[in-house]
Amino acid sequence: MRAVQITEFGGPEVLTVVDVPEPEAGPGQKLHDVSTAGINYADTHQIENSYLAEQKLPLVPGAEFVGTPVGGGQRVVGLLDGGGYAEKVVAHDFLTWAVPDGVTDEQALAVVLQGSTAWHLLRTSAHLAEGETVVVIAGAGGVGSLAVQLARRWGAGRVIATASSPEKRQLAEQLGAHATVDPALADDDPKAFTGALREANGGRPVDIVLEMTGGNVFSGSLSALAPFGRLVTYGMAARARTHAVPPGILMQKSRAVIGFWLAHCMARPQMMDAAMTDLLALVDAGELKPVVGGRYPLSAVADAHQDLLARRTTGKLVLDPSS
Repeated sequence: MRAVQITEFGGPEVLTVVDVPEPEAGPGQKLHDVSTAGINYADTHQIENSYLAEQKLPLVPGAEFVGTPVGGGQRVVGLLDGGGYAEKVVAHDFLTWAVPDGVTDEQALAVVLQGSTAWHLLRTSAHLAEGETVVVIAGAGGVGSLAVQLARRWGAGRVIATASSPEKRQLAEQLGAHATVDPALADDDPKAFTGALREANGGRPVDIVLEMTGGNVFSGSLSALAPFGRLVTYGMAARARTHAVPPGILMQKSRAVIGFWLAHCMARPQMMDAAMTDLLALVDAGELKPVVGGRYPLSAVADAHQDLLARRTTGKLVLDPSS
């Protein structure tokens, strides 16, 4: 079967389509024919071996798919511990969910990892309360575009999104953000970014920040928090050094920094089931609108990664293994 495999760590140039042996299903698993595979920003770290879990070569990247069991059956969306950029995958039954007929492959992929992340960032980590101000970093991205919508749905008093271009900021506002901020303000001075976030909140500090960049964006976001505010960090997109946070800085304002990685929810199936049941139903009812960013043939996976790294994309990117 065809798959995208790397034999050395590096950038998008290491991604190559090759023939690899078909995977074998073990107990509690099924072999699936993949109709669409998902692409995530974390995949760009995976191929560099710069993410949270150490990777081993040779490596087939990819953490999510939509497909059907070999031999026939219900279309499902599933999560994987790698191997998603392929024509066939093996998935654990407890990490697959039936896709309603009214939900497209792209929509299902948008919610399985990125949507579940947004759901748990707000519900499990930040404990969003009605009326609070939520800042969503990268509000036009895969996680951010869904977090903006969920925060509004769950009663946030004000939602502020950051986005790197006028078009992305306009999209975030169309999705429900009350105000938008250019994250480039943090490039040279995190204090300027702090000021912009507070200005977007009427001059007041903010309650929650969902942060996936690191570096100055992290530092500026932390300084923007109100007493009892929470910064939830779930990514390292800037690939830049983030200054350590002394305990005294947190105590001075009773602020919290919380880390989140969806892998820990995947080890607790009931947490994934809660998010996926809610998210798929909302999409099926038209009450949650995933942003689909582009469909790439398997042979153009390097282009997809380049577009992600260059911030040329919005919403969910997917691969078509059949093209």
